[in-house]
Amino acid sequence: MFRIRRIYDDLRPINRDALAQVQRILRDQFPDLAERDIEKIPDLLRDSFKHGFRCILYVAEDARQSVRGFALASHDPQLKFCYLDYISAARSTTGGGIGGALYELLREEALEMGAIGIFFECLPDEPVLCSDPQTLRQNQSRLKFYENYGAYPIVGTDYETPVTPGGDNPPYLVFDPLGQSQPLTRDHARRVVRAILERRYGHLCSPEYIQRVVESFRDDPVSLREPRYLGRKAVGRPPVQRHKKIALIVNDRHAIHHVRERGYVESPVRIASILKELEPTGLFEELPPRTFSEKILAGVHDRDYLAYLKRVCAGLPANRSVYPYVFPLRNTARPPVELAVRAGYYCIDTFTPLNHNAWAAARRAADCALTGADLLLEGFRFAYALVRPPGHHAERRVFGGFCYFNNAALAARRLAAHGRVAILDIDYHHGNGQQSIFYDKADVLTVSLHGHPRFAYPYFSGFSDEKGEGEGRGFNLNIPLPEQLEAGQYQEALNKALRRIGRFNPAHLVVCLGLDTARGDPTGTWNLTARDFELNGRAIGSLGYPTLVVQEGGYRNRSIGVNARHFFSGLRSGGSGASPASYSPERSDSGSAPALPGRQKRGDAR
Repeated sequence: MFRIRRIYDDLRPINRDALAQVQRILRDQFPDLAERDIEKIPDLLRDSFKHGFRCILYVAEDARQSVRGFALASHDPQLKFCYLDYISAARSTTGGGIGGALYELLREEALEMGAIGIFFECLPDEPVLCSDPQTLRQNQSRLKFYENYGAYPIVGTDYETPVTPGGDNPPYLVFDPLGQSQPLTRDHARRVVRAILERRYGHLCSPEYIQRVVESFRDDPVSLREPRYLGRKAVGRPPVQRHKKIALIVNDRHAIHHVRERGYVESPVRIASILKELEPTGLFEELPPRTFSEKILAGVHDRDYLAYLKRVCAGLPANRSVYPYVFPLRNTARPPVELAVRAGYYCIDTFTPLNHNAWAAARRAADCALTGADLLLEGFRFAYALVRPPGHHAERRVFGGFCYFNNAALAARRLAAHGRVAILDIDYHHGNGQQSIFYDKADVLTVSLHGHPRFAYPYFSGFSDEKGEGEGRGFNLNIPLPEQLEAGQYQEALNKALRRIGRFNPAHLVVCLGLDTARGDPTGTWNLTARDFELNGRAIGSLGYPTLVVQEGGYRNRSIGVNARHFFSGLRSGGSGASPASYSPERSDSGSAPALPGRQKRGDAR
């Protein structure tokens, strides 16, 4: 078994180790490849447009995080094409479908970004161009594989001309239109070919050689070779696009946490109301929650707090809830002995109860958020953890605001092992939990739009001058808003938050979705409509980052589902074809798979 994940940078040890393994595979599988081309891969990831392309790297890893294969590609958002640099399995890997899985995921990514297709070089399958019989058989196997996807060599050009006269095994230029029907025009092909030769092979190809090859593209539209192995013209199947859907992970144990006291608005019907509106849309693929170790909770929450919460919940009868009512000054050396009294030691309000099922329901909510994080790493562009109880008010050692574990913070900590993470909290109430947890960290940016703490819970945090401390100074942004505001004011504040996230340039985005900003919500004072939620979702989606949405507040059950549906409709439409904002060209931010090709330097013998 293996999983595929995207690597965005080499900032984390786990990514540096994966990159080192990719480089070893390149040295092993492509011994003629120049060392400078291998060594520059981390630099390509750190500053893509320095080299003229946005770099895309997927690795297939086993359970021990050994890289079994990888695909490295380049994306040009202006010319709207992808170029497959390398795709390979480790030499020790046999079969298993790794190469095919990598290529299919890359096809899906290219279509998502609005590419006209994928170009790549593939060594020739004609004896006149390849003199070695064994290499010829390998080349034929590769080209046969790609015919299954409707990818064929471009014919009638001088692209196969060796850079060095008399060179053997010159590559074809193959084009995969991703199942799209529009033809490849001559002018577009010429611009693409010039970009490939100048940016990738400028150190090998003279300007005269490049000009000759570019001008040799005379057919309009460009001609592709007839099928040679399948006996028919492949339809050119489009990508499966499984990951085009939003992964939906529902807390299947949320209903056990049903507090029946009058006025307790955090009720099970919230989930049913949302699901009723989402299920008919076809936007979602529901996947089961995975189970994670309690040790992961301790990466965010204090161990004493976890031990207390688990113990007190297990000891309460099914029909009893304990509400904090005594709040001692927190002398860490002398916590209260009485469990009921000690609730106030770990809580920030008087309306969040502990009961027999609170631990189990909250643990499952955490599992859902962590599952969503892993699904992003496995290739989904969007995931939605539809959970209750919520989590964004839970700090490292306190609960409150209906929250016990900080689901978003747990997911962010897991994702941060693979690159920087931004948390955007758009609940009506301040996201004090993740602010507190990451206040001194620079790898997780926390941003919150909320009602000003002078009138909105949790009252003692969420001020604009709270910016982080130590290494985290400047990595917390609070945008407190007035008690009454128009939709335009909210969107202006949201745009400010999104600009800050764009400058931070995270590998992943976690959104704390509060639907309590809606008109008529019993815990809020704003009047956002379904249309506003759609616009907000579209703005967030247009950032282009892999995004996990974690459900937080929202208590007007008559409208909560409709507003959720509009938010995700906007998120999905905003994310269609979007690349991460920092990659915009207007910005300067910065088994063995024998049927699959590894690119050679042009004209090298093989």
